[in-house]
Amino acid sequence: MTITRAFSKLHLWIRALGSYKSDGLSTEEAERFYHDLVAQGMKVRVGIEASGHARWFERLLAELNFELLIGDAAEIRAKRVRKQKTDRQDAQHILRLLLEGRFPQIWVPNWENRDLRQLLWHRHRMVQARTRIMNQLQAVALNEGLRCKKRLWRERGREQLEAFRLAPWASRRRRDLLELLDRLTPTIAELTEAIEQEAEKCSEAQRLMTHPGVGALTALAFVLIMGRAERFQCGKQIACYLGLVPLEDSSGDRRRLGHITKQGNSLLRFLLVEAAQVTVRSDQEWRSKYFHLALRRGRKIAKVAMARRLAIRLYWMWRKGWDYEQLKKFGSHAGQPGNRHGVQLNAE
Repeated sequence: MTITRAFSKLHLWIRALGSYKSDGLSTEEAERFYHDLVAQGMKVRVGIEASGHARWFERLLAELNFELLIGDAAEIRAKRVRKQKTDRQDAQHILRLLLEGRFPQIWVPNWENRDLRQLLWHRHRMVQARTRIMNQLQAVALNEGLRCKKRLWRERGREQLEAFRLAPWASRRRRDLLELLDRLTPTIAELTEAIEQEAEKCSEAQRLMTHPGVGALTALAFVLIMGRAERFQCGKQIACYLGLVPLEDSSGDRRRLGHITKQGNSLLRFLLVEAAQVTVRSDQEWRSKYFHLALRRGRKIAKVAMARRLAIRLYWMWRKGWDYEQLKKFGSHAGQPGNRHGVQLNAE
């Protein structure tokens, strides 16, 4: 009974993390509650739904040596029978899943992995901010008759942009945007160098970088976000995990496919699409496949299809410990049932 009451209080706290308003709970109250359990000599297993804004809570339980299980929120919701939903009922439902051994636990990366992901996200957001600034400056240049986009970011193009006579507030906007651009460029260069250094320390990322079109950013992001190769059994699971498979609503003889699910990590999906386009430009086989798909289905679908193909290739390189030359030697479909002999031969 004590564990049930403690678990109910826990779930109320977790659900209040995002807003701090449902029950007026605070981090100080949660820390006091769990320190009291430690003082009483109790060992607690905690189960919560996967959600954001709870990292401080994970650190608290780790410091107190309490076991924390994080579950798939969609699967937990699917296991509910009653239509009523309250905080206490949610807590009792999760407790029941824990006691019955049906709690859908998910894989959680370690703290070092999470911190390196912050590096990747920070650079990605900085690049996005720089791109928005460059687009605004380009619009100013186009309005003043400077049509060459590439020339704008060279020294002469910068001088032409600064020489335009603009109205007072338009001139102020141009000056501020140029100052922001000058501050972002060295920051992005510093973050890029840090990513390259981290990729050099990672042997898996180094092997993935041997594939055409895959740089340090894409390779490191793939290793960090996918976690462990043993989590996946085949390339199809990789594509599903990254949201690169189409939505499906089929019944009977009718089969209906929609756009991709986009359920996976958006950063890695973006990087794979960008890397696949570079691969298309550098590899004749990929170029032929891309244009064939583009003519049949359109460029957008073709780009996503090539990104999915690249993700599966990187997965098999990662799982088998291959570089690009070994991948070409044993075939592009290595790891599939039709090529098991080649896979076993390399493993031996």
